[in-house]
Amino acid sequence: MADPQSPPSPQLLFETINAYQRTGAIKAAIELEIFTRIGESSRTAAEIAASCECPERGIRILCDNLAMIGFLGKSHDRYSLTPDSAVFLDQNSPAYLGGMLPFLLNPAISGAFDDLASTIRTGRLHTSEHGTTAPDHPVWIEFARAMGPMMVPTAHGAAELVTLDADRDTRILDISASHGLFGIAFAKRNPRARLVALDWEPVLSVTRQNAVEAGIADRFETIGGDAFTVDLEGDYDLALVPNFLHHFNVSDCVRFLKRIHAALRPGGRVLIIEFVPEDDRITPPEVASFSLVMLGSTPEGDAYSKSEYQRMLSEAGFRDVEVRSIVPTPQSAVIAVA
Repeated sequence: MADPQSPPSPQLLFETINAYQRTGAIKAAIELEIFTRIGESSRTAAEIAASCECPERGIRILCDNLAMIGFLGKSHDRYSLTPDSAVFLDQNSPAYLGGMLPFLLNPAISGAFDDLASTIRTGRLHTSEHGTTAPDHPVWIEFARAMGPMMVPTAHGAAELVTLDADRDTRILDISASHGLFGIAFAKRNPRARLVALDWEPVLSVTRQNAVEAGIADRFETIGGDAFTVDLEGDYDLALVPNFLHHFNVSDCVRFLKRIHAALRPGGRVLIIEFVPEDDRITPPEVASFSLVMLGSTPEGDAYSKSEYQRMLSEAGFRDVEVRSIVPTPQSAVIAVA
């Protein structure tokens, strides 16, 4: 944030307008495996270029810009990974996140911002009628395949917030399960819990594979279809709603939460995982800015505040609403009792 006492400067304007250049640089670096090729050593542009089989000029300019941004360190003519790059951008790291690019830069997401003014003027998406909320949208298969590694800390953190009865069999409903990591985290912590994952049928093929790899296939089943209309069955002890409600308007969220309330046993709980800004809607910025993603990619979605979730859940029949941070992630858990 600019210092209010400093003289006016166009620097922020230029940085924002040219932000696409940073996107292009990190995309190129991941596609060329720059971070993996450097690894634990430090390497010159010539060495990296030879490994990539690319002309040295392009590699040098790219690496210099990655160093300026903060993705690489540079000493004399040698480049090295920063601690963040070593963890998240080296393919040899178990926390590698480079696989997110196919989803985050999917035209269904990035293209939504090509004519944001038109979306704002008309109140309708310029890309398609329903955006990413369209039934069976293929982008969610990409999301399930690509975004799992990023969700691991959030899933583990969420699973620590709700304790299930260890003395009896319990049932967990995982709404919009996608990669399934939220439900899987709960199932692994609760050996007597049975997990029911709901999503579009093509997406559930990814969920099933992850459940098998997690060793919970014998306690796992699925429901394929539209979460607003498909039979949810019932008698659940816990309903997980991760990163789902932000796609819809308040009325639809309440309508959906009433369905969840009816599917829970008395005393059962709902756990919503979301980007939850403060009521001022601008803090914290890394959370509140998610509303812009919803503006560009959904007809009526938003990043809802703590008080809005409290009102929606109360209207749907829930009680004892609490909002808890999922440290160290930017997301929050909204927990309520049926």
